[in-house]
Amino acid sequence: MTRRLHLNAFLMNTGHHEASWRLPESDPYAHVSLAHYVNLARTAERGTFDSLFLADGPQLWSNLAQRPAGALEPLTLLTALATATEHIGLIATASTSYNSPYNLARKFASLDILSGGRAGWNIVTTAGAEAARNFGLDAEPAHAERYARAAEFVDVALKLWDSWEDDAILADKAAGVWGDDARIHPPRHKGTYFSVEGALNVPRTPQGYPLLVQAGSSTDGKVFAARYAEAVFTAQQTIEDARSFYADIKSRTRLAGRDPEHLKVLPGIVPVIGSTEAEARAAEQVLEDHIVHTHGVRRLEDLLRLEPGTLDLDGPLPDDLPPESAIEGAKSRYTLIVELARRESLTVRQLIGRLGGGRGHLTFTGTPEQVADQIETWFTRGAADGFNIMPPVLPSGLETFVDHVVPILRERGLLRTAYGPRQTLRERYGLPRPRNQYVTDAPEPDPVPVPAGATAALTRI
Repeated sequence: MTRRLHLNAFLMNTGHHEASWRLPESDPYAHVSLAHYVNLARTAERGTFDSLFLADGPQLWSNLAQRPAGALEPLTLLTALATATEHIGLIATASTSYNSPYNLARKFASLDILSGGRAGWNIVTTAGAEAARNFGLDAEPAHAERYARAAEFVDVALKLWDSWEDDAILADKAAGVWGDDARIHPPRHKGTYFSVEGALNVPRTPQGYPLLVQAGSSTDGKVFAARYAEAVFTAQQTIEDARSFYADIKSRTRLAGRDPEHLKVLPGIVPVIGSTEAEARAAEQVLEDHIVHTHGVRRLEDLLRLEPGTLDLDGPLPDDLPPESAIEGAKSRYTLIVELARRESLTVRQLIGRLGGGRGHLTFTGTPEQVADQIETWFTRGAADGFNIMPPVLPSGLETFVDHVVPILRERGLLRTAYGPRQTLRERYGLPRPRNQYVTDAPEPDPVPVPAGATAALTRI
């Protein structure tokens, strides 16, 4: 069977570059525009992407001066986008640190049913004291504790999604029996962090449960991903680092008793595209010229746990930065950024420019052919199963990728030319439908089919 590239569209307001909102073409209010996101979703679907993805956090990101701040709640937004699309997967970020398993499992099950099996959950543990203080805590929980809570959270969610057997609904009008209570399995979970008694009040979904995605690359993150994740979003700057991560996470998945092919690795890439290399470089320079460096310094000092005023814009990073072991937040991103600055001998100004487009994800500037070459090289040399596409400017960056890079990937046999028969997101990623953990004495039954009009019946946007 031909190995196919997986593409996910990471959608972020006016684009991933922090200065994208300042361009003449950009709408500074796009982050709260449903029409904007509908256009992006339909563009990604035109490019036969597997899925689209929305980041999220329970705090006000950044400062209002720097770039559009705040975001629509992703599960709400994706439910609207489900009515505007037919095939593309819908992945929402939701925190295990600041949610409860029952409510979140119900919301994702609802999205999966309404979308005909297209829901995915990007599982995050949420770093940062700002978020913690929004939920009555004085400081963020320790890194290891956040992952321990996340593991129990997911275990409970899996119990809830399996609490209905697929054939629990009988709909026997003649007998007057709607469902079979014997096929309902309350979790009755009592653990360290959660106590959840009853079954979910939503039936088992078309996928069994949503596609599980994870984005942490620290040691704790990789252990968690090997146990649960079916797709991993990761940030790597070099193909060597990407191949090392890919081999490590696949090995960990195998050691966890899972098929490594059932975990897809998708590094992020910020493609700055021009019809010529010079045109692409010019577009990159326009974005860098619009960066307000005082914002970047403030953000970098916060990430590196430095006192305000520590960094010299035209000097290197200090030699005495704290080790990764002292960082309780985004450990892997901290290390990536410090190593990037050291490896390339970047000044703070240069580092801010490199981070402006993707916050540590690979930024690649070139022609459509060069972007396709980069993607193909990583894909064929054991560095990726696909990519998290992060356009620097939206909607133009996504449109350019779909109109000029996607055709090249299709010509090379790397990407589908059409979606074909309707599939769930899990099927599109080449993953089996999970067996219900409570059904052990019989083969897994076929899923209850979703009526053809289930999604269309909603008012299309």
